[in-house]
Amino acid sequence: MNESPIHPANLHAMNDINARITRIEWARLEGRRPRLAASNARLGPHGQTVGLPLARVSTEDGGSGFSLAHLSADRAATFLGEPLASALATEGGGVADDFRPIEYPILDLLGQRAGKPVYALFGGAPPAGAPLRIPCYDTSLYFDDLHLQDDSEAADLIAGEARDGWERGHRAFKMKVGRGAMHLPLEAGTRRDIAVIQAVRTAIGPDAPLLLDANNGYNLNLTKRVLDETADCGIYWIEEAFHEDATLYRRLKEWLRERGLPVRIADGEGDASPHLLAWAREGIVDVVQYDFLYPGFTHWLALGRRLVDWPTLTAPHHYGAHLGNYATCHLGSVLPRFQFVEWDEVDTPGIDASGYTLSDGYVTVPETPGFGLTLDEAVFQNAIQENGFALQI
Repeated sequence: MNESPIHPANLHAMNDINARITRIEWARLEGRRPRLAASNARLGPHGQTVGLPLARVSTEDGGSGFSLAHLSADRAATFLGEPLASALATEGGGVADDFRPIEYPILDLLGQRAGKPVYALFGGAPPAGAPLRIPCYDTSLYFDDLHLQDDSEAADLIAGEARDGWERGHRAFKMKVGRGAMHLPLEAGTRRDIAVIQAVRTAIGPDAPLLLDANNGYNLNLTKRVLDETADCGIYWIEEAFHEDATLYRRLKEWLRERGLPVRIADGEGDASPHLLAWAREGIVDVVQYDFLYPGFTHWLALGRRLVDWPTLTAPHHYGAHLGNYATCHLGSVLPRFQFVEWDEVDTPGIDASGYTLSDGYVTVPETPGFGLTLDEAVFQNAIQENGFALQI
C-alpha cells in the first residue's frame, strides 16, 4: 500500500499549482452497451444506452483535464477563479472535500500537468519492464431470460452470454440472482437462479471466478439454499445477499464455515451501513464495495490506509458510469488486496479509450498522462450545445 500520496509540495516540483481554474465545460454524452442490460432483483431493464456526464476543467495556463462529473452550472461557477492548489486535500492526498463534484477531472488534470498516469501520482507502478495490468470481471449477466418459460432455455441463454464475455477477454464473471424477489414466483425464481449458476459455471470452466449479486433479493435462508445447491460451482463471493444486518451476516458466516464453503460476503454499494467497516474488521464482511464515484477516489485512498492491516478485500462498485472502467484501474493499483475492476462494456462516441486493452481477465493500463483517455473536441462541443454549458472567467 502506498504511504506517500500526492501532496502540494510534490506538485510544485512538477508544475505550477497556483494557476487558477478559468473554464469549466460540462455535457452529457451517450454510450451504448453491446446488448441491452435487463432487470436485476429489484429493478426493471437498465437499457442499452448509458448517459455519461462529463466535465472538463481548464486552468489559465492552458492545462486541462476531463472525466466523469455530476455537475450543475451553479455549482461549477463556484470553482472558477480558484487556484488549483485549493483543490488539493491538505492531509492524505487526493482532492479536497469542497471539490469532490469535479474530483475526477481534477485528478486527470493533475496527471496531465505532472506528465504521469493518475496511478503514478499515488505511488502505483507496473512491474519492472511490464505494463500495469489490473484484474476485472464481466458484470453484464442480468435477467435477460425472464421472457422464457423453460429453465433450461434460460440457463443456456445466460451461459451463452458468459461465453460471449469469455471471447471478449474476460476470465471472471458476475451474474445477477434473485429472480424470485420480484420478477418470478419465489420458488420458480430460486430454481432458475440455481440452474443458471450451474450453466454459467459449465460455460466458463472450473477455474474462472464466479460472483453472485442478489441486489438484496434474498433472505438468509434463501442465500443458504442457493449456496448449498451450487456448492460444487465454486462461488467466489455473494454480493448484497440481503439488506445489511450484522446478526444475519454472522449467521451466514458461521454456516459457510460449517459447510466448508469459501464463499466471501461482499457489500457496501449504494447506501451502505455506517457499521460496514466495523463488520469488515470483525470479519463478517469480506469484500468492501463502496462506489468509486460516491464517496470517490480520495475517500477510497483514505479507506485503503485504514484497511492495510485488515484482511478485508476491496472491489469498488461503479456500474453505469463507463469511465469507471478506467478510473477504477488507477485506484485499484494503489488499494490493498484489490480484487477486480467491475467492467461495464460501453462504447461512447467522443471517448477514445484505445490505450486500454482487455485480455485474459486483465485490463492493460496505458502509461499516458492522467486517465489515459482522449476526448473528441467536435463531439464534446456539439454535446455542450445540445445539453451542457461552458463557463469561464
